Amino acid sequence: MLSRRGWILFTLMSVLWGIPYLLIKVAVENVSVPTVVFARTALGALVLLPLALRSGRLDVVRRHWRPLLVFTAVEIIGPWALLSDAENQLTSSMSGLLVAAVPIIGVVLAMLTGDAERLGPVRWAGLLVGLAGVGVLAGPHLGGGSAWAIGEVMLVALGYAIAPLIALRRLQDLPSLHMAAFALGIAALVYTGPAIATWPEEMPGGRVLAALIALGLICTALAFIVFFELIREVGTSRGMVFTYVNPAVAVAAGVAFLGEPLTGTILASFALILGGSVLATARRAPSPAAAPPVEDERAGDAKAEPEPASG
Repeated sequence: MLSRRGWILFTLMSVLWGIPYLLIKVAVENVSVPTVVFARTALGALVLLPLALRSGRLDVVRRHWRPLLVFTAVEIIGPWALLSDAENQLTSSMSGLLVAAVPIIGVVLAMLTGDAERLGPVRWAGLLVGLAGVGVLAGPHLGGGSAWAIGEVMLVALGYAIAPLIALRRLQDLPSLHMAAFALGIAALVYTGPAIATWPEEMPGGRVLAALIALGLICTALAFIVFFELIREVGTSRGMVFTYVNPAVAVAAGVAFLGEPLTGTILASFALILGGSVLATARRAPSPAAAPPVEDERAGDAKAEPEPASG
């Protein structure tokens, strides 16, 4: 049972990484994709880098700079640009639902790389059900102009599924705060030139500026801080359940604030993708004889936890 603080942190994470799809949709209406990504990463780094520098351990960052670059590329540099570009064509709710396939892709990647336990009938059923949900959602759009955008979002989901594998294999010794802070800083540097080259000639309206600021400060900097606190409070296995709530928040936000349609197809695909993700990532309970000693999940400093897919 979660504590009151755990529930508050859990609810915050469900919202903080559920609304970026809405904010990206608002921002790309008036500013370029590089500007959106630069604003988000620069503002996030502006908050998190001082915290990481103050905590020290920069020698660990230097030792892991190569895998950190790869992690940054597949978690932020590529996905955040692809997602922003895709939302020029797709609704925010559809983008959020497609990205919800990350756990399913993660299971497939782990299976292909030999990191996953043997899949039983339940997890295989989850994979098929989740993929069916993606097909239900994307199928009607594959013949039109949205096909490219759908492909971009699926590449985003692939990147989000690969990044935790890199974190677990190559960045175990790197504290999560340092991983997030320096990844955002690297991405901001990468997008500085493209952002300057495509900077809007006129100052964007207040609605767009508010969306950019919220993306950087609330959905990135604050979200990472809340995430670290959530993992410390309730442990990884329970804390990461919020990733199943994010798609519902994305759909609800798109419908409520942008007037996006809530169709039977969206509802059906949401049920299939969510149900498939839960089944595909379900863990078999160990037999009593093989059960390891129970440890407090809240122990430790969460330094080796992989970052979940953010919007």
